[in-house]
Formats: sequence, structure tokens, C-alpha cells
Amino acid sequence: MGRVGKETTGQILSFVGFVLAAVCSGIPMWRVTSYIGANIVTGQIVWDGLWMNCVMQSTGQMQCKLNESLMSLTPDLQTARALVIACLIFAFIGFVISFVGAKCTSCLERDASKANTVIICGCLIILAAVLILIPVCWSAAVTISDFQNPLTVATQKRELGAAIYIGWCSAVCLLVGGIVLTTSCPPQSTFYQKNPGTQMYPYAPYMNRSVYTPVYAPASSQPYTASGTYVPVKPNPAPTAYSPRQYI
Repeated sequence: MGRVGKETTGQILSFVGFVLAAVCSGIPMWRVTSYIGANIVTGQIVWDGLWMNCVMQSTGQMQCKLNESLMSLTPDLQTARALVIACLIFAFIGFVISFVGAKCTSCLERDASKANTVIICGCLIILAAVLILIPVCWSAAVTISDFQNPLTVATQKRELGAAIYIGWCSAVCLLVGGIVLTTSCPPQSTFYQKNPGTQMYPYAPYMNRSVYTPVYAPASSQPYTASGTYVPVKPNPAPTAYSPRQYI
């Protein structure tokens, strides 16, 4: 798979994870309580979420109420509000900026800048996966511990809602998408990228030749005649006699 294919796969997984995180934050199904009294008519299902609580009667009637007070929530749901919002912000920023550094776009000219941008976006998406995973796992642990506690009343025992499973799926998609984006385009050296066949020493093949071949020169047709003298001629010969007055 090429670089464009990896970037496209990472962006699709990141978008799916972002949508699942938004759904997990919006639906009031973090905890579900089923209560059936002496009569089937008195049965009801209570759904607890980050922003609202809903009660569904056995007759099919549903009533929902917004959680206007933050203090009315349990500590795990209070923390989940902040972490889920931070997850959505980081995931959205990473997903949008990933198009700036994509290889199929021309927003940035240098390939190294595109690679660094995509790697930063992948790190932001991985951070968003961690932010959605913490509250989901914390809420699931609290729900399971309360359900297994013998001191908890049967009517107050709650089970894991659909939002918990959606949050886990969102964390997996964001984590895989961020890893794919981070590893899709590692930065490389510009010298070897632009000049893959250039040698560091261009004159290396001409150095240290170990094979020598004889060179044949044809004989001259003119006879050799010795003329002149081999004594070097000095342009400024030294005088034969020195006068001491010249140096006084």
C-alpha cells in the first residue's frame, strides 16, 4: 500500500472514530437499569447519560430530563464530560489538518513538511483515542463493581449501556487511524530523495587505477639533430667583480 492509500485509510478510520465518539457522547446509554415490580405494568428502564437521563415505561412511554447540574452526576461521569469533549476537539483538529499534509493536495510544497504535518495529525488522533478510552473504561469499572457489590439494592443495580461499547469501538478506530497516519510517511533526507543516483565522490572511478596499458607513439619522420647548448641561460647574470664601494 502506497503513501496515498495509507493516508486515505487513516483518514477514514479517524472519521469513523470521530463519529462514534460523538454518538457515544450524545446518547443517554452509559448505564442501563431494568426494574420489574410485582406487576409487569410497573416495569421501567432507566438510562443514564452524560447530558440527560431517560425513563422508559413498560407501556412504551419515555421521559427524558437534562442534567442541568454537574454535581448531580457521579465522579466518573463528571470526568467523562470533560474528556469526551477534549477527545472530539483533538480528533476534529487532527482529521481536518490531515488534508493539509496529504500527498494528493498542494497546500504544502515540500514533502518533508507534508510528512511532518501528517505525523502531528496522527499523534493528535492517538491522543483523542486515549481521551475517549479513559472515561469509558472508568465508567465500565464503576458499573461492574456496583453490580457485583452485595450491598447494592437490586433495583439500583445497573448494567453497561450501548454507549460504553460504542466508546470502545471509537477508541479502536481512532487508535488504528492515528497509527496509520503516523507511519504513512516517515521523513526522509532530501539529498537522497532528489538525487538517488548521485555519488558522493564523482571522481572515485578515476582514482587508484591498478591497471596500466602501454601507449604506442609512432616514430617521427624527421631525423634528430643535436643543436644548441644545455647550459641554462640566466636573464640577469651576476657580475664577475664586485666593488666594495657599492655596499658602503
